[in-house]
Amino acid sequence: MTTNADGPGPLNDQEFAQFRELLCRYLAHELDQWELLRTDTPYGTAYLHMTRALPPGTTKEMYRPIQ
Repeated sequence: MTTNADGPGPLNDQEFAQFRELLCRYLAHELDQWELLRTDTPYGTAYLHMTRALPPGTTKEMYRPIQ
C-alpha cells in the first residue's frame, strides 16, 4: 500500500476484497439487530447504519450486493 503526506490513500483491489470478506463475516457472526458507526474523514463525518431490516422507503433492489 502506498501512502502520501495525508495518510493512506484509497484501497487497492486486494484490500477492497479483504474489506468485503471481513465485512460479510462481521455481518454473519457479529451483527445482532443493528449497528451505528461514524468516522471522521477529510470530507466530513461519514455515518454507517447496518441493520437486518430494510429502512422505511427502501427496497432490497436499491442495495448493491457485496459478495
